[in-house]
Parts: sequence; structure tokens; C-alpha cells
Amino acid sequence: MHFKLLLTFVEDSKTDEVVEAAREAGATGSTVINNARGEGIQKSQTFLGLTLETQRDIVMFLVEEHLSRHILETISKVGEFDTSPGSGIAIQLDVEDAVGVAHQATELAEKVEQEL
Repeated sequence: MHFKLLLTFVEDSKTDEVVEAAREAGATGSTVINNARGEGIQKSQTFLGLTLETQRDIVMFLVEEHLSRHILETISKVGEFDTSPGSGIAIQLDVEDAVGVAHQATELAEKVEQEL
């Protein structure tokens, strides 16, 4: 079985929505790293020396490769990445090998068969 790693950088107010949507789209789990910061094309605004920016979370999903694009598109839609500038991004990386996911292999195999 081959996997992809989806790295999602999302506003902390949308993290739960993104995780739930990814699960409904086929992700079997996630890892959330709280309180990340980032900057896009435009610099963050400041007020009296304080930066006015929302907190970001990094959400990682290890998903089966045949489900990855659908999950990525679902994440993008729910997070409003393409419609609202600065709301977040998601990227997909190839995973050469993974351990600790054998317990999910049966469920993943069933989902992949349904998709194909």
C-alpha cells in the first residue's frame, strides 16, 4: 500500500471542520500541531506594534494514495483556501515508507476498492 502525506496549514478556527471533512472524505486519522505562524504575499498588519494575525494549525494526514486527491480537494473547499486569501494551504508529499499503520490496512483497502 502506498501513502501520501497531506500537510495542511489552516486557521485555528477551521481546524475541527477540516479534520472532520477529511475524515468523511476517507482520512483515517490526523495529527494537529497548534499555534503555527506564517506569512503570505502581504505582510501581516500591525496595531501599536502588535501583529494582527490569526493563529494557524498544522494538520497532517497520512492517507492512501488513491484517496489523497479527493481528500486534498475536500480540505481546500472546507478551509476556503482558494476563495479566501490567507485562509491556508494544503500540500501533498509522497511517502516512501510508513510503519505503524498496519492496523488501518484492512479499512483502507476497503475504502480504496470502493473508490476504484
